[in-house]
Amino acid sequence: MADHRQSKKRRYISWGVAGAVVVAGGGIAATTSMAATTWPAQKTYTGRAFDTCAAPSLAAMKAWHTGFYGAAAVYIGGKNRGCSQPNLTASWVKSVSTVGWKLIPLYVGSQPSCGSGGSVKISASTAASVGKSEADDAVAKASALGMKAGSPIFLDMEAYDITNTSCNNAVLTYVRAFDKELHAKTYRTGYYGFTSSSAKAIATATDKTDLPGNLWYALWDKTNTTTSDWPWGSTQFTNHSRGHQYMVNSKESRGGYTITVDRDAWDGPVAITG
Repeated sequence: MADHRQSKKRRYISWGVAGAVVVAGGGIAATTSMAATTWPAQKTYTGRAFDTCAAPSLAAMKAWHTGFYGAAAVYIGGKNRGCSQPNLTASWVKSVSTVGWKLIPLYVGSQPSCGSGGSVKISASTAASVGKSEADDAVAKASALGMKAGSPIFLDMEAYDITNTSCNNAVLTYVRAFDKELHAKTYRTGYYGFTSSSAKAIATATDKTDLPGNLWYALWDKTNTTTSDWPWGSTQFTNHSRGHQYMVNSKESRGGYTITVDRDAWDGPVAITG
């Protein structure tokens, strides 16, 4: 995502190896252990979104609200978050929401031991406990920004070697613990990953228990869609539960503000604010 943790060259190496509507209750995994929870109505958005390393200034967000993009992803926290966020405050969230932006919360937690992303790695022995504690941190960060219960939190997982069984099992243990805790706090679960590795591990897992209910897949084919290039079964992640990062490192100017962004096709949940 942008160059929030890796250079453009390194990201391509990693990749090689490895309109709004409100609906009720969507985007929750069918086999979640928290299925009996009473959920707030989900807020979803369908259209173009962008993600960039640091949240732009309020002035830039106002200038960029031209109708081309309707949503923006923001990095709310995590030990492997790559950029400081001087603009990302509760006041900023409230202001850009008032302008009309939809927001997609991203959390960059611990990363796979068999991957190139991040300096803080997942250990098999502590995967479950760390997943739970990092989920608690993610909820605290989202709540402090004014992103309410019922909002999604997308866990960012960079590319890794999913054929490494012990590493992959540790990642899935971590993700399940993270998601189970999000559900306990009444936040929806989301996951960003690569179609060749991290997203594939989720989509093709035999046991879906406590895995994310929303999947944001990185496939840089420059195609603005969440359907025609969807790599897995057509019945997976339906009902406004998909995002597609389709272009990266796009330098764009609007209203006098130039920002390098990644482009996303979005048909999924966004933060509940206001």
